[in-house]
Amino acid sequence: MWHLFQFPLCPFSRKVRLLLGEKGVGYELVRESPWQRRDEFIDMNPTGQTPVMTQADRDLILIDSSAICEYFEETTDKAQLIGGTAANRAEVRRLVSWFDHQFYGDVVAPLMHERMKKRLVDRAAPDARILREAMKNAHSHFDYLDYLLDHRTWLAGATLSLADLAAAAHISVADYLGGIDFKGHELVKRWYAGLKSRPSFRPLLSERMEVIKPPEHYDKVDF
Repeated sequence: MWHLFQFPLCPFSRKVRLLLGEKGVGYELVRESPWQRRDEFIDMNPTGQTPVMTQADRDLILIDSSAICEYFEETTDKAQLIGGTAANRAEVRRLVSWFDHQFYGDVVAPLMHERMKKRLVDRAAPDARILREAMKNAHSHFDYLDYLLDHRTWLAGATLSLADLAAAAHISVADYLGGIDFKGHELVKRWYAGLKSRPSFRPLLSERMEVIKPPEHYDKVDF
């Protein structure tokens, strides 16, 4: 049995969970708070970051969300998510990287620090200026997503791909933390609603982070 070490608002773990759900891979969740720096977890992953997947009976440890996703893409036939031509696959990987680095750095990371880490770990109030900047950045990123969705069925092309799952994973965390306003971004809103309705997405929407409550619309497909 696979075990996935993660915490509810880790966007990289959510990306992996969405992929596993689409591919029908079974696993058990293990709650891991990386800021606690547990020795046992550091022994598995020296970076101390989630997600990590393990399969004890095979003495197998997978580290880093991109490496984990690539592993299951290569070893599971169901629901190809990095497919098509070499150019198509390159575009999927480009957009995954864009969300994992640019969108995460501009939007998700500051929201997590101000509205999650400061509350749970630092016991400090969030910085309103940083929150406003993150929400402004989200609008700029959504302008680009609107452009992509105006020319494509899905973010990377004609079919659902890992790019869509990575995007939805990051957006869902930002939305949970109150950093997303879909007003003026109808194409993104329609695309995201479609993803929220998928069976792979529903378990994520039902989870809650202690102390931190999401907006009322967070788990609604019709929002």
